[in-house]
Amino acid sequence: MTASEQGARDGAPRPPSLQGRRDGEVGAWGSTAPGRSLGRIVSGSLSEGLEARLDASTSVEDMAVGRYIVVAGEKRRFFGMITDVELGASNAQLTLSPPDVSDPFIAEVIAGTSTFGTLKVQPMLTIDEESGAPQPVKTVPTHFSPVCEASEDDVSTVFGKEDEAHFYIGQPIDMDTKVCIDLRRLVQRSSGVFGKSGTGKTFLTRLLLVGIVKKDVAVNLVFDMHNEYGWLGSSEEHGQGVKGLQALFRSKVAIFTLDEKSSRARGVSPDYVVEIGYDQIEPADFELLQEALNMTPAQIESIYKLVRVFGERHWLARFMDLAPEERERLAADNGLNPSTLQVLYRHLENRVLRLPFIKREVMDNSVQRILECLGRGMNVVLEFGRHQSLEAYILVANILTRRIHERYVEAMEQAMGDQTAKPRPLVITIEEAHKFLNPKVADLTIFGTIAREMRKHNVTLLVVDQRPSSISDEVMSQIGTRITCLLDDEKDTAAVLGGIPGGQALRSVLARLDSKQQALILGHAVPMPVVIRTREYGSLESYRELTAADAPASGPGPQRPTIRSLEDLFK
Repeated sequence: MTASEQGARDGAPRPPSLQGRRDGEVGAWGSTAPGRSLGRIVSGSLSEGLEARLDASTSVEDMAVGRYIVVAGEKRRFFGMITDVELGASNAQLTLSPPDVSDPFIAEVIAGTSTFGTLKVQPMLTIDEESGAPQPVKTVPTHFSPVCEASEDDVSTVFGKEDEAHFYIGQPIDMDTKVCIDLRRLVQRSSGVFGKSGTGKTFLTRLLLVGIVKKDVAVNLVFDMHNEYGWLGSSEEHGQGVKGLQALFRSKVAIFTLDEKSSRARGVSPDYVVEIGYDQIEPADFELLQEALNMTPAQIESIYKLVRVFGERHWLARFMDLAPEERERLAADNGLNPSTLQVLYRHLENRVLRLPFIKREVMDNSVQRILECLGRGMNVVLEFGRHQSLEAYILVANILTRRIHERYVEAMEQAMGDQTAKPRPLVITIEEAHKFLNPKVADLTIFGTIAREMRKHNVTLLVVDQRPSSISDEVMSQIGTRITCLLDDEKDTAAVLGGIPGGQALRSVLARLDSKQQALILGHAVPMPVVIRTREYGSLESYRELTAADAPASGPGPQRPTIRSLEDLFK
């Protein structure tokens, strides 16, 4: 018997954490409405988790992995998650020769005494009774500490309430209360949305982008491969689709497009049409495209030789102007294989330069236009229209991001040198992220550089992918916040949970998510892992909540913004 129990029996004052509480009753963390009592802690450890034995009055069928519980220790309270539910028996003979429980009296006698239910609980946070602030868990509660369901007040204490930084993203499993994510912490580091096809990755990504725009914690550059984020997105539940960023925030979002005809056919009035000049394409871009274009290492090596011959800005145009016999002489003069050059020429002509947005010369600088919008706080969505081939996506995303990152690096260095204001944080969203961040090319792409730098230059990534195991381990280690829908591949699960304290215990939680509108959030933007049902998005009421004072637009397309000079871009 502990000193506190002995004191309570003798009539002495109870410790502050237990004052005003009957035996078996657990109050919330400062709440006046305690959750339902479930049972008591009987064993466990900090590394392996706790084991709680359920009361006879608690049905094991009411328990589910992913739900939250509160454990009232002698000096502090513990906030944890159920990671497994088990059946137990005090006598092994019962499992070998099950009794006849058709008699209700026999069933009642056995239940809760000879047979019982147990919970595996992973403690996540503790609340010190004096400070009242959540802290990382570093110990375990005492034997027989009472366990109860977490209340709405408990969830609010841990995850905060919606304010200028916290954004309501969903609800806990089997609870009608809000879970908020800290968007300022989200944009401080790169983040990822993962899940197998059809589990709602795009839905969750759209919701995160809406939150960033609404709270104005950063500006977004979205490479919208499937035209889901700008004006109208697809939805299985809402037949006519759901509103995109520009439809919700008319004055804060600009739509750029690579395919003006496709955009207008979908009822979108784009702000700018993006074109890429020959002089903007560099050899590193083709290293990324090596697999997509089925190019050999010899062809990539030839490209670098062409740059040395013709110059960095003019190599592509000069090479494509050569006649077949001139390419033969070029190969002979520079020690190149003539057949390799011929195949390279056909690859460039048929797979890259045929794209209608690739121009020999461009009159308007698309990178400059995007930078001007971002510098003014306008979020940019780049639609690909009908150009949804992987080579088009990789080429455009890498070219634009590389130049935008260069400008941000310059702006940050200038800000540190003369103490001027830093550029506002930029979040770049890419889909099919493993194509940019797999171990073979992560060191070559600007996306790999951004992921490793974290927020050094105020630029981070929001990566969206169904195969996180294909992303470089080094890059995954830098993903600060991971939002994961259902995954059914063991390697993908291991990649998402790798490096996460208590990650092994979360495997069963992740494996039992519903295939729609459920996700596990863990990392920098939340104080502890949380399983949510994503909030409603698509109804008129949800649009009103999301836009608040910024009412939804009444027609497609914003007014074309007035462009400032680049000198004022980051002021």
